[in-house]
This record gives sequence, structure tokens and C-alpha cells, in this order.
Amino acid sequence: MTSLVDHLTQSVDWAVVAPPVITAVTAVAVLVADLFLPVARKRLLGPLALAGLALAALSLIPLRHGDRVTFCLADGPGACSYAADRFAVLIQLLVLGGALLTALLSLPETDPRSGDRALPGGEYWFLLLSSVTGAVLLPASRDLATLIIALEVTTLPTYALVALRREPRGKGDSPEAAFKYFLTSVAATAVGLLGVSFVYAASGSLRLGEISGGLAAADPRLATLADAGVALTLVGFAFKAAAVPFHFWVPETYLGAPLPVAAYLSVVGKSAGLAGLVVLTTRGFPDHGHLWGPAVAVLAGLTMTVGNAAALRATEDAPGGAVRLLAWSSVGQAGYLLVPVAAGAYVGADEAMGTLLAYALMYAAVNLGAFGVAAYVGRRSPGQRLADYRGLWARRPLAALALGFFLLCLAGLPPGVIGLFAKVAVFRTAVDAGLGVLAVVMALNVAVALYYYLRWAALLFRPAPEPVTAEPAAAPSAGPAWRPGKPLAGAIGLAALAGLALSGAPQLVLGFTTGSFL
Repeated sequence: MTSLVDHLTQSVDWAVVAPPVITAVTAVAVLVADLFLPVARKRLLGPLALAGLALAALSLIPLRHGDRVTFCLADGPGACSYAADRFAVLIQLLVLGGALLTALLSLPETDPRSGDRALPGGEYWFLLLSSVTGAVLLPASRDLATLIIALEVTTLPTYALVALRREPRGKGDSPEAAFKYFLTSVAATAVGLLGVSFVYAASGSLRLGEISGGLAAADPRLATLADAGVALTLVGFAFKAAAVPFHFWVPETYLGAPLPVAAYLSVVGKSAGLAGLVVLTTRGFPDHGHLWGPAVAVLAGLTMTVGNAAALRATEDAPGGAVRLLAWSSVGQAGYLLVPVAAGAYVGADEAMGTLLAYALMYAAVNLGAFGVAAYVGRRSPGQRLADYRGLWARRPLAALALGFFLLCLAGLPPGVIGLFAKVAVFRTAVDAGLGVLAVVMALNVAVALYYYLRWAALLFRPAPEPVTAEPAAAPSAGPAWRPGKPLAGAIGLAALAGLALSGAPQLVLGFTTGSFL
């Protein structure tokens, strides 16, 4: 009996699990504070959430060397369920940075002085922080049970976040968008859980470090079961990454959700899905690269092609056209992000995943910035038509310059040097892995994407049509001291600074992200 207890005893290093613990504690603190704060002071919940996210980000500093583990069995120090390696820490930094920018975008949406359009602050911040907790936990998970739980903790709160704002039909049907998102996500989760059960049956273990050996030593009669389990397990994470054919929830969900939630899903949600794919493929299924490598390569080619082709169809006068274009653009970008994952089956995982991290950092900063400008423009032009951006340079020159810079980064053109560098790095990784066809498909898609990015950028500097239709005014504020545009401007400015910093030293960024994590 004593030996069994010793075998099951796990050590806990609280400094290693500090990032998800801090975000979880902040979520509970926000929910409790919401019960006692008067309505006039509920706007303090946003700064409290920001402080918690900032503290969680600072808690990554002791983990910067990427050599800490916890929840390890006492008699098997190598059998750990949580590992803060370099890859996990960088993804956690990306997630918390993206969440901080999302929180800044959300401040005007949750402030009671926004009037009837204000989102319920307590519920909103609790759900957002709960989802961030799962996204921070996911890349450090080292067993299938923790990995699936972290994925669901990331996803479940987002269903409610999408449906949190209820508006008349024709002005964004959030409940319907959330319901479609929920149904497709549940189906993907069910498929993924079926795959986990197959993998466990074939390998006899849920620990990622033991699965590869278990599958190799399994009865040959279970080979088909093992292959099916590997493929099905990856489906759930491919859905979160918005990979084709699991992408169809993206445009409707982004259109129906509050804009900060759409921004969060496009960056943090996608990062969680990609992190899960990387952890599974490099830690759990490295010997099945012959199976998942070609499959992920096909998914990458299909995803970038479908996303960019759909983005080409965006028209200037269509309601919600700007958000829809960003949604399809995020699908196309997901295709580029999947290329290093596929390449990891054929080349060293360190180099391939370092390239993935470099591209993800660029994408996170500039995509959140683009959503920030969309939220800024949307306060006076809630229709979110592309035509609303015509002549933005004359009305809001700084916002126009920022959006132009973000679009050029996404397109991979100077002065967005980091966008160009990241695409070249991904392209080189595909070539080094022998994925020549995928490299050609990527090059063609990059050329196609130039058209719609540059078309939107050109609108910013064209003269506005005459006569200009009067735009609806923003919701009146309850006091002269409140300026709802300041948090949005802050988020846009931070995203622009991040993009400029990354563009100033792209080679350094790649060197930073290619450190060993395996």
C-alpha cells in the first residue's frame, strides 16, 4: 500500500504553474468583486483583469530558461504532466500578450458608461480569463487528459463570449453564431476524444512521453487502431486552428461575436490549437510522422487556398465586409502557420517550431492591431463595411497609418519587414523539408493575398465619396472624463510598436524562437 502511495505521489513546483494559477485566481476575484461592486464602479473590473494578466506574464520570467517541470511522479522524475520548456513558455508569452491587447480592446465594451451596448463586465472578464487559463495551460501539458481538459477550458468560455451581446436581427446575431460554433466544436471534440481512446487502447498510456514507445510495442493487430487514433486526435486541435475543412465556423462566429472576442479567437484561440498540434506531433506521435506529416501538409495547402480565395470575394459595400475579410484572412494565415508543423515530420523539430513561433508572434501582434483599428472605426461606422475605410487618412491619419502597416505586415511587404521575413522563413522550412509542392502553393497564395490586402490599404488613402453619408454617432458618455477611444488607441499603439520592434530585428526574432525545446 505504501509503495502504491509513493508511486502516485506527485511533486508540485508552484512557480512553474504560476501563470495559469494567477489567471484562474484573477478570474474568480473578478467574479466575486462583481457581486459587491456598485454599478458605477464595475468599470474597475477591467483594470483588475489587466493587472492579473500582467502579473501572469511577469511570472514567466523565472521560467525563461525553459527547463522546469512539475507534477512528476516521485519514483519517476521523467514522468511529468506539466513542463515549462522553451516552446511552452514562448506560447504562454504569446497567449498572455494577446490577452492583454484583447483586454484593452474590451475596456470600452464593458464600461457601464457605454449605455445599453455595454457587455456585462463581471461575466465577460470571468469568461475571458477562464479561457486564457486554459490557453496558458495547454502548451505545457504533457499527458492527453490534461491536454484535452486545457483545450476545453480554452474553448467552453468562448461559446458564451460570442453570445454575450444580444442585438436585433440584422445587426449581428450573436446567439446564432455561438450556437453554430458550439455545435461544430462539440463534434470536433467528440472526434478528438474518440481518437484519444484509440491511442490509449493501443499504447496503454496517456502520458505523451510514453505513448510513442507504447504504440511501437503494441500488438501489430492494433496498428490500424493506432493510426486511426493518431488521425482522430489531431482533428480536435485542427478545428481550433481553423484548418480546412474544419474552418466553416470562422466567418459567422467572427461576425456575430463582439469584435474583441473575434480578435481573441483569431489569435489566442488559434495559438492554442496550433500549440496542441505541435505538442501532440512532436511529443506523442513523433514516430508517426509518415502519417500526420503529409496530412498536415495537405491541410496547410487547402487552408491557405480556401482562406485567400474567400477573402478575394469581399466587396466594399457588404455589411460586415471588413470583419469578414479579417476572418477569411485568419484562415489563410492559419495555412501558413501549419506549414512548419508539417515540416516538423521531415526536419528537426527545433528549427521548424522556431519558425512557427516567429510567424505566430508576427501574426498575433499585427492581427490584433488590425482588429483594434476595426473596433476604433466601428465606433462611428458600426456597419463595418470596407467602404467605411475610404478616406480614413483624411479623417484619422494615425489610425490609417497603423492599419496600413498591419496590412502590409500580413501581406509580407515593407515596411512590414517581419511579415516578409516570417513568410520567407516558413517558405524555406517547407523547401528544406522536401515539401516542394506545398512551397509552390504557398508562394501562389502569398501573391493572391497581396491583392486584397493592398486593395484595403489603398482605400485608406482614397478620397471619401461625395456627399459623405452621415455616420451614426458613438454611444454618449456619462461624463466628460471618459474617452472610450483611449483604450483602443493604446491597444493599436502597442500592437504597432510590437510590429515595428519585430521588423527592426527579424533575424534576432528567429534566433530567439529557435532555441531548443525538446
